[in-house]
Amino acid sequence: MSEQKTALDGGPVALAGHDHARPDAPLVVFDFDHTLYDGDSGGHLFKWLVLRSWWRILLALLIAPVFGPMIAFLPTRRVGISGFVWAGTVGLRGPRDLDDHIDRYVALHDGDVRARLLPLALEVLARHRASGDRVVVATGAPPELARAILAFVAHEDVPVVGTAVGPRFGGIVAVRHCHFQMKMTMLREAGFTGPVVRAYSDSSADLPLLLEAARPVVVNPKAESVERFRKLLPAGTPILNWGCRDRAGAPASPLDPTRAA
Repeated sequence: MSEQKTALDGGPVALAGHDHARPDAPLVVFDFDHTLYDGDSGGHLFKWLVLRSWWRILLALLIAPVFGPMIAFLPTRRVGISGFVWAGTVGLRGPRDLDDHIDRYVALHDGDVRARLLPLALEVLARHRASGDRVVVATGAPPELARAILAFVAHEDVPVVGTAVGPRFGGIVAVRHCHFQMKMTMLREAGFTGPVVRAYSDSSADLPLLLEAARPVVVNPKAESVERFRKLLPAGTPILNWGCRDRAGAPASPLDPTRAA
């Protein structure tokens, strides 16, 4: 596994005109929030959904004392997130309606969304794709949100595995949160089998993914998570910053963004 090569193990490669990856090509996994995108994309979406009307704001405020604290703890995080997703989506009939609202949200926030995409991260993703690696984005956000945002940079066909949603109590809730060990489970169920050659993420919640990878790369971590990454991941694992100003990590080299400058 450690002998497999990816685009960034060699010299420069073209960033366009790649072919679809072979089924046996090296598997490379990217997180989305704070990895390709500067911020919490799902949080931004659901805040917009809630702020569409005064009664949704009131509903979110009423449930906040119950559902808000749940988000801080891994065992209850899916339920906590689902409460606010539900408040923003009451009246929607199902995931297809949510996808339509996601596309509208991205179109309305074109400038802000473009500004949040991290150029160094997109360059690394493009190099892997140009090399023919099997690249997949695995995110805790709804997959349509990552797809719609990545469409801005002509990566519409990047596979995305994300949180599954479904109808509940007149709205939409998260039924399977693509988070922690469940992210690996959902990746495998989606057909992304075989060794993970490289994985990129900011989050300690992605330690199951990073530990699975032959060559993990931590990007844009919270400052308080850095020591945990150093303790649990292999010695020499890069801990980099790809452009999130409020996050830790060594500045990445412009020539090879998978290494420190």
